[in-house]
Amino acid sequence: MQVLVLGSAAGGGFPQWNCNCRNCQGVRDGSLTAQARTQSSIAISSDGERWLVCNASPDIRTQIGANRELHPRRQPRDTGIAGVLLMDGQIDHTSGLLSLREGCPLDVWCTPNVHQDLSTGFPLFPMLNHWRGGLRWQPIQVDAAHATASFTVPACPGLSFTAVALHSNAPPYSSRRGSPTPGDNIGLYVEDTRNGRSLFYAPGLGKLDVDLRGWLERADCVLVDGTLWHDDELCRAGVGQATGQEMGHLALAGEGGLLNELDTLPRSTRRILIHINNTNPILDETSRERAELDARGIEVAFDGLRFEP
Repeated sequence: MQVLVLGSAAGGGFPQWNCNCRNCQGVRDGSLTAQARTQSSIAISSDGERWLVCNASPDIRTQIGANRELHPRRQPRDTGIAGVLLMDGQIDHTSGLLSLREGCPLDVWCTPNVHQDLSTGFPLFPMLNHWRGGLRWQPIQVDAAHATASFTVPACPGLSFTAVALHSNAPPYSSRRGSPTPGDNIGLYVEDTRNGRSLFYAPGLGKLDVDLRGWLERADCVLVDGTLWHDDELCRAGVGQATGQEMGHLALAGEGGLLNELDTLPRSTRRILIHINNTNPILDETSRERAELDARGIEVAFDGLRFEP
């Protein structure tokens, strides 16, 4: 299994275009030791040729251009993208589908909840029907009756996929905003059946329970939500009032924070944070918070990171 990080930032990217917080100002004027980042997305492959893109961010055109694996190579019109899998229906994880319209028809794996939101509140599926058959929905049957769903992706032979319902929030344009149900957000457990190596991917993680801890513990590598350091970080930075919990993201620091949860995983587990908000102090590579991650053996994903779990 090969994993390619296309984008590692939260919605808005880093620096965010309209943000003048310490981090965004610092990366623009060069006073901060930090890397710019596009919005969160990864790609997974079993052969290095055909790639399943997990979340289609608004930055996908830039991400394709930056990663030769996704370039056209075999025909006049071609791509390394063999399909898209959506972890949720959030705009920063789905609107990149509009930029892929020339590649339609396109297979898109998502839950019934996400399909509903992308057919009504943010109607990407109906809109893209106007381009050569649009998006071909491949259902992931995680719902109120089924907390997990196992499936395969034809373009990724040798990989087994399991979707796991997560506690997070539904998009602002969803009828379930503020009262999400199973299927609004998923984590993804991917196992390479040829060597047994595995990945658990969850860029949006609002709360952990016993079942979810079990999936984290069985993975060789976890690539998980690093959105905020503090739950009230947006307020501290003077850029918003919403807390991490309200947005559906478990903060890293504090009692019950994700850092303490990651510390309980087996020592052999590779731990990587993704979906980093522009306000998060870990973006500053010289910060106290980044040093704490280093001491705990926790990595921060960056655009272009390539690895095998």
